[in-house]
Amino acid sequence: MVTATREVAAHLREPHAKQREFIESTAKRIIIRAGRRGGKTVGVAIKALVAFLQGKRVLYAAPTSEQTDRFWYEVVTALAEIITGAGYVLNKSERYIEKPGTLNRIKAKTAWDADSLRGDFADLLILDEWQLTNEDAWDVVGAPMLIDRNGDAVFIYTPPSLRSAGISKAHDPRHAAKMFAEAENRPGWARFHFTSMDNPYISVAGLAEVAKDMSRAAYRQEILAEDDELSVSHLVYGAWSETRKCHRFEIPAAWPLYSGHDFGSANPAALFFARAKLPLPIVAPAEMRYGDIVSFKEYLPGKGFSTAVNVDAFREISKGRQITSAGGNHNEEGSRGDYTKTGWSIREPSIGAEGGPSLKRQVDRVIAIMEAGKYWVFEDNIHEIAELASCAWKYDKEGNRTNEIDGEARYHLSACRRYGLSLSDFTPETVTDYQQRPRSYGGYKF
Repeated sequence: MVTATREVAAHLREPHAKQREFIESTAKRIIIRAGRRGGKTVGVAIKALVAFLQGKRVLYAAPTSEQTDRFWYEVVTALAEIITGAGYVLNKSERYIEKPGTLNRIKAKTAWDADSLRGDFADLLILDEWQLTNEDAWDVVGAPMLIDRNGDAVFIYTPPSLRSAGISKAHDPRHAAKMFAEAENRPGWARFHFTSMDNPYISVAGLAEVAKDMSRAAYRQEILAEDDELSVSHLVYGAWSETRKCHRFEIPAAWPLYSGHDFGSANPAALFFARAKLPLPIVAPAEMRYGDIVSFKEYLPGKGFSTAVNVDAFREISKGRQITSAGGNHNEEGSRGDYTKTGWSIREPSIGAEGGPSLKRQVDRVIAIMEAGKYWVFEDNIHEIAELASCAWKYDKEGNRTNEIDGEARYHLSACRRYGLSLSDFTPETVTDYQQRPRSYGGYKF
């Protein structure tokens, strides 16, 4: 709650961690690159309201009226008490709230180029969906309108994809990305990046629904908010086909279950697989075959959970069924022992079990399975799909690909996958294709 006047108050949302970073930033120029539904518009609404309550003049602009709706809703909701009890004026048609006789005002308008942005000035200018806005909105009008009052500017964008190309007013579709890159070394600038998954208030089901029909490239741009365009050859798991992303269905009780585990107190992770057996349920994808591997549950609890709490979660996921687990590297026998003592036996991965180099051999096993089209992922495993879309090889200074993964320590679920699939059950001989057989109903629900 932020006090606005003597008697009344504004009611602001509690920002999530990524929003708080740019809300509290004092940089004169801020650029935010964020995924869809990551909370970027709500976050800048909070920043705008704080400025307004400090007596400043705030102007928010986005290319269409639909895009201004969320911002305006946040503003009106937060200032409802002020509007009725402190002498402020609300103009619904023009979408502004102001204190009569002063320059203190907050306004939302549609603007997509210099001409549509003209006719105002501000202490704080916010340009949302910046990637869709013509560059001259800032160069010709936006920057000059801040001069008299030494105002601040915030630019917000999601990397553009093909689905947004038709409504863009920009001359250069990458102008926002270029601004973000330049901001790293420009005095007075600050830049912030977060993904859709960084918003703790969004439902996993809702995010999965938004992302289920996206290509890997679109997922990378709109969910992970990545500007760079990685080719499939750069991706470690480029062999995985997007046609192997499927809807959730009941895992039959007869299908063997497996899990892979990545240890660590800060970022423990687990990935749960099932191996298809006959008869296949008719609700499974038509292309699924005997012996295919289905990744049906991801586990990323965050830090601060004990081994016992994690084991309880594993048991809930497996519903008491027998499950074969592998995880960790050769030097993590202590972690495996802790889980075994707590009632969840985890084997050392059989590839590299004697302490030799194992990452490349484990990755090669996974890639071979993917190349055979035998690795399926449920579409609501949003974090795993994110890793499949972004896990890339490291390149040396000469541009040659190495056998190292760029930022390998970040890809916890990918580690779980290669650990789990290193089990002898998944040798190339055991994942040979079989003739399609009849399907049936029935199964075990997760």
